[in-house]
Amino acid sequence: MKGSQKIAALVLLAAAGAAGYGIFRLGRPASANSTGNTKKSTAQTAPLVDQSPLQAAQQLAQLADTPDEQAVAKDALAEANREVDAAFAQALWQAKYYAPPLSAEAKQIQARLQQAQKSLETDQQRVKNLTAAEAKASGTRKDAIDDEIALVNSQVELDQDEVNDAQQDLIRAGGDPHGRIQQMQQERQETRAVSVGTAAPAIEERGLINRFQQWSALRTKTLLLTKAKSDALTAAAVLSEQHDDLEAETDAEKYNSPVLASHSSLAQTQDAASGGQPPASPGTPASSTLNPQEAAALIAQTKRIAANQQNLASFDKRIDAQKDLADTYTQWISLVEARQNNVSRRILFRLLIILVIALLGLFFNTWLESVLEKLHLDRRQIQTLRAIGRVSLQVVSVLFVLLIIFGPPSQLGTVLGLAGAGLTVALKDFIVSFIGWFVLMGKNGIRLGDWVEINGVTGEVVEIGLFHTVLLETGNWTDSGHPTGRRVTFTNSFATAGHYFNFSTSGQWLWDEVQLILPSGEDPYPLIDAIQKTVEQATESTAAKAQEEWKRSVRSRDMGTISVAPALSLKPVPGGIEVTVRYITRANERHILRAQIYQEIVNILGGRPMAPPTAA
Repeated sequence: MKGSQKIAALVLLAAAGAAGYGIFRLGRPASANSTGNTKKSTAQTAPLVDQSPLQAAQQLAQLADTPDEQAVAKDALAEANREVDAAFAQALWQAKYYAPPLSAEAKQIQARLQQAQKSLETDQQRVKNLTAAEAKASGTRKDAIDDEIALVNSQVELDQDEVNDAQQDLIRAGGDPHGRIQQMQQERQETRAVSVGTAAPAIEERGLINRFQQWSALRTKTLLLTKAKSDALTAAAVLSEQHDDLEAETDAEKYNSPVLASHSSLAQTQDAASGGQPPASPGTPASSTLNPQEAAALIAQTKRIAANQQNLASFDKRIDAQKDLADTYTQWISLVEARQNNVSRRILFRLLIILVIALLGLFFNTWLESVLEKLHLDRRQIQTLRAIGRVSLQVVSVLFVLLIIFGPPSQLGTVLGLAGAGLTVALKDFIVSFIGWFVLMGKNGIRLGDWVEINGVTGEVVEIGLFHTVLLETGNWTDSGHPTGRRVTFTNSFATAGHYFNFSTSGQWLWDEVQLILPSGEDPYPLIDAIQKTVEQATESTAAKAQEEWKRSVRSRDMGTISVAPALSLKPVPGGIEVTVRYITRANERHILRAQIYQEIVNILGGRPMAPPTAA
């Protein structure tokens, strides 16, 4: 294994170990959520009745998509309704006993309302009197009273409209908080029923991207629940502070009352400090006789203290409801966090699978290299097997990784159809080149080191990629065959859309030729016979080998129509006769054999004896 491959393997193993550790840690039960921030918020203009706990619970209830969450959502709605009911009761009580002072505008509206109510009562009384008089009257007197009753009833309706309008104006001006609270309570009753999310969860997608989307949705839900819990705890803290302030104020008022001083915690504390002797009240002595004015003031004070005690009880109910609501949100957060941890474990598991696929790909690639090095095959065959194995391994690995990332397609036919249509239009050349690569890797294809001709360019194959083939140009087969120094690149589409010539077939045999001109004025036939004999002797062994290999390489065993003997042709030309001799030779030996034949022909033309030909 190379150094770079070792480093890549170590990095992948480290990442796989980290993913496995994350899966183990996320599999452990989640700890209870923190109590949240209970710090009191800054002072803001509060509404008459704070319904935000119920509104938050209603919004969160729509997000419950499992049976466990739906059950907790119902509990949260019940606790929020209990808190808001207590808030309405407390607000109505405070509006009754602690009405705020009226503004100048509210006072004018209140005077108009009182006038309208007085007119309404007067007209209603007139209707009663006229109705009683009608029962005693008869004749034309009764008809007149009927007409008058109808007129007064119209006036009663007008008075009632004026009363209703004045009441609405007074509510809007803030002069009737009790009526406004009652309106809000009626509106809430009309829209009280809010359904909890009951829709079954959608079919679970298994792709890594879908898992990330699920994790993000659960994370958002957790943040919303955490905020709602923090708001509930903050509201409980604010209510507790208001409760303590009112309790201290009420206890001080009890202590200053000659009748209720013994019920004050201050008095009980001082009593315990003085050894059991009750201290004297700071107010009027208990033994003194109260006059009517003092008695009325004492009664009003006692009622006010009783109202404060009821208000304290309302505070206690609201505080308990807020704390119970926070506990319910804590339980809900635990459920969501458990689901979030489960999704996180699945994400890490899929990342671990991707890392394992990468490790397996690296292992099989190294194993394939070692196996190919031990095979006793031709270098070009080994390179072909190496390219096919590497590409196949990469394609399979990428397909598995894509399947893990995107998940199994739900509509495979539609997806493949649309993808195929788009790829056919946009990647036509690449697709044809990719298919051409398979053709070139086939039995009748080309290999590295082959001497081929593609689109009129001849050269040696130095690279065969998925989409391109690269030649080192050497010129035409009739040239010297030396490299020109240029690398020529072709898309593999030529394998399917065009044609190519491979001179490196079985044995790499090809037909070569030599040409010469015999001068006129001499008998050419002795020279021609000598030249033909020379070529036959030089190519005798190579022609026999070529014929034998051709028989093994072709399917048909009938080779009678193919002759491997040298062919000689004559053509008269100005100044003599042109002699062309064609013969079989190996591609890599053609230059040596051609030089030898030319040397022998020169010897023949010079009258020197021919040297024995060397077998190619």
